[in-house]
Amino acid sequence: MITFSVCLIILLAGYFFYSGFIERIAGADPSRPTPAYTLGDGVDYIPMPWWIVFLIQFLNIAGLGPIFGALAGAMWGPVAFIWIVLGSVFAGAVHDYFSGMLSIKHNGLSITEITGIYLGTGVKQFMRGFTVVLMVLVGAVFIMGPAGILAGLTPSTLGATFWVWVVFIYYILATLLPIDKIIGKIYPVFGFALFFMAAGLIIALLAGGFHIPELTSSTLRNYHVNADKFPVFPMMFITIACGAISGFHATQSPMMARCIKNEKLGRRVFYGAMIAEAVVAMIWATIGMSFWGGIRELNDVMTANKGNAAILVNEVSNSLLGKFGGLLALLGVVAAPITSGDTAFRSARLIVADFLNMKQKSIKNRLLISIPLFAIGFAITRMDFAVIWRYFAWSNQTLAMIVLWAITAYLVKSSKFFYITLVPALFMTAVSVTYILFAPEGFSLPAKVAYSGGIIAVTAALAGFIFYLGSLRKKETLPDI
Repeated sequence: MITFSVCLIILLAGYFFYSGFIERIAGADPSRPTPAYTLGDGVDYIPMPWWIVFLIQFLNIAGLGPIFGALAGAMWGPVAFIWIVLGSVFAGAVHDYFSGMLSIKHNGLSITEITGIYLGTGVKQFMRGFTVVLMVLVGAVFIMGPAGILAGLTPSTLGATFWVWVVFIYYILATLLPIDKIIGKIYPVFGFALFFMAAGLIIALLAGGFHIPELTSSTLRNYHVNADKFPVFPMMFITIACGAISGFHATQSPMMARCIKNEKLGRRVFYGAMIAEAVVAMIWATIGMSFWGGIRELNDVMTANKGNAAILVNEVSNSLLGKFGGLLALLGVVAAPITSGDTAFRSARLIVADFLNMKQKSIKNRLLISIPLFAIGFAITRMDFAVIWRYFAWSNQTLAMIVLWAITAYLVKSSKFFYITLVPALFMTAVSVTYILFAPEGFSLPAKVAYSGGIIAVTAALAGFIFYLGSLRKKETLPDI
């Protein structure tokens, strides 16, 4: 309980203090008109109250990741707490905040176009394809997860296939209609359901007297059942993504940048939503390590269920909150991925529209882009969910790495304190490169070779950055490294 409490305090301190430091570096200007007013189109650029924008952002980013990912991440033990807390405060929330603020600065542009501005045309072209593919993967992943949960709550005649179609039809409507028609109206309800779920479960866990593992020198080790195949680095840092840092968030922040009324609200919306998601991840990681009697028991349960966290979520919710409370909690769990999946397809539409320079006020233009995206997304739902999830997880963190480098380039060019993103960018470079070299869905290289590759990648990235900094310093005055 001490570790859990300290972690929550650090997360709150991160929001109240570190986010203020980040805001001052960004130079948020409350007098500058936002794209919601300067480019209002009644479809994607619409001024909305900050609390609605916050809830939309929170639900956009809080998909299955902080629930399923945190449960899976808890298999490594209390070390997961460190990554959730430090990753969120110093990497994830900073990444999300600047993704949104840079989009505001550039009239609501998608993250693909922003990376091109600061990292060059080649990166922009790569990011256009890479990010659209990732968005469609996210949409497909977040169809299968909730469809499986809903199938478990309803009669057998309403199987997973039926719910796939229901969720898919909803995605089409949410992608095509103006953002305030469906998303702006139902997200607050879903948001409260998700908050109830998280708060209710942790209160029930504490009231039930479950033992919560503490982070000590003796527990700071790898508890994973297959420790050799799943070392803490890099495997845990890929598994726990949305609860710490996630590139997917950078695709969502620009959507809210088109709706926010004042730049000073960016701190609440972008940084605050990431901290809220980290709290959800902390709760589910804690439940994972406690509910079944310990970390070893969690590993046994996950192994027995072949890593299907949906079964575990169902058991936890019904056991801790009873049937009615469990139903509400599960609805929160279903709402989270659905409200990430719909905005994933919406983001894909906006990204394609940006690089085609195709205005989206016309329903015809929205359909021309959306129909091919939905066709690909539906085809992906026919694939093995576990395989899709693993590739999504790596792609997600690779996107976060690229976005952090783009933000760093912006800070350098603006003569601002760039270390706040340089350090996370280097770390995520190590994570992404080491993972793809080591993981079975990657190159399956021996650990020593993969770690060496990660070190070489970080060294090369740092050397390239120093060279880049030096070339800019010849042209203008920049801070010393």
